[in-house]
Amino acid sequence: MSTISKPLFLKLLYIFFFFCYSVSLSWSSSLSLHFPLTSLRLTPTTNSSSFKTSLLSRRNPSPPSSPYTFRSNIKYSMALILSLPIGTPSQSQELVLDTGSQLSWIQCHPKKIKKPLPPPTTSFDPSLSSSFSDLPCSHPLCKPRIPDFTLPTSCDSNRLCHYSYFYADGTFAEGNLVKEKFTFSNSQTTPPLILGCAKESTDEKGILGMNLGRLSFISQAKISKFSYCIPTRSNRPGLASTGSFYLGDNPNSRGFKYVSLLTFPQSQRMPNLDPLAYTVPLQGIRIGQKRLNIPGSVFRPDAGGSGQTMVDSGSEFTHLVDVAYDKVKEEIVRLVGSRLKKGYVYGSTADMCFDGNHSMEIGRLIGDLVFEFGRGVEILVEKQSLLVNVGGGIHCVGIGRSSMLGAASNIIGNVHQQNLWVEFDVTNRRVGFSKAECRLLP
Repeated sequence: MSTISKPLFLKLLYIFFFFCYSVSLSWSSSLSLHFPLTSLRLTPTTNSSSFKTSLLSRRNPSPPSSPYTFRSNIKYSMALILSLPIGTPSQSQELVLDTGSQLSWIQCHPKKIKKPLPPPTTSFDPSLSSSFSDLPCSHPLCKPRIPDFTLPTSCDSNRLCHYSYFYADGTFAEGNLVKEKFTFSNSQTTPPLILGCAKESTDEKGILGMNLGRLSFISQAKISKFSYCIPTRSNRPGLASTGSFYLGDNPNSRGFKYVSLLTFPQSQRMPNLDPLAYTVPLQGIRIGQKRLNIPGSVFRPDAGGSGQTMVDSGSEFTHLVDVAYDKVKEEIVRLVGSRLKKGYVYGSTADMCFDGNHSMEIGRLIGDLVFEFGRGVEILVEKQSLLVNVGGGIHCVGIGRSSMLGAASNIIGNVHQQNLWVEFDVTNRRVGFSKAECRLLP
């Protein structure tokens, strides 16, 4: 996992053996908060996506859970970044919004950032917050009866609970587990939540863990739903692209179309299933007018958990298991094979790439890319927005091979969630989509 240089989904969080028993899906939302959301991108791209849906009835929206809202302007890069107020008095912290992670963690002072990354521009100073507290070694999370390999903890020399996250791409974050409040206003303060206070990391921003685990932000804060609108990425360096993020009810939700989250028996939770992910019923893929000959079983977990399809805001590219990826590449080769950049692989997973500034022309030759979900819901990536600018004059189809990550899942990355409202309705176990125009700011 790297919040700046590599996709965020490179995690060792694919197997959650010991947290899944405590996930509760009957939370009630205690906050309704609105944040403009910025999708941060160091490498400019020209990708944009739109959404097409039909034949899906809508449920009546729930009554508002809170009269309060909160707004904040933030920056632009390849990850989705929120600037949140933490502590008492609050200190603004930049966090990567990650629906594929459980534990939230912040950059704490003092810290050591490994080269070549510069020190973070914002860092939390625990000494300035009256609501900050460390977790002692005696806390049950620090001394579980069964060791939790998704959150390795130990007792440090100060008898405080120490955690370490080591990710598959070589990045890491480690520090102490602590409790701290998110203080949005005098009348909007969460209870103390467990999060990591990183003293060392290879990344300059923290993580806002938003999956279904008991330690995620939404679980601890009892948030029933959240949603975001990811803006189109700009091809011009330095252009800030800003969208929106809601905790609680979204005033735009009347137009959302929903698919139900998939659930699985206990026997399917090992070894490859992530039971805390937002797993959706992907049914097929179209390129142009052609529906690819991919068995539907490829997109559903098998007895060992391989094949689930998850929506992950922390992943940049979409990734597919080998059977699906091979069919997509076969069609791309048939249509524009002579133009593929031979021997080039982006991010160690994506090899459908092209040289030069002909992305629009190549996109027209390929056609639209469509992800088909259950009940008529589709995510449409239009042909003019199909290729992603990865720098150096190279453009790639925004799809990688999951097996090159050591993963056995299909992952819908944020590059294919642009210009959509995406709502995670935890209480009703569903994900909603709606076409949107997420505003580009100059």
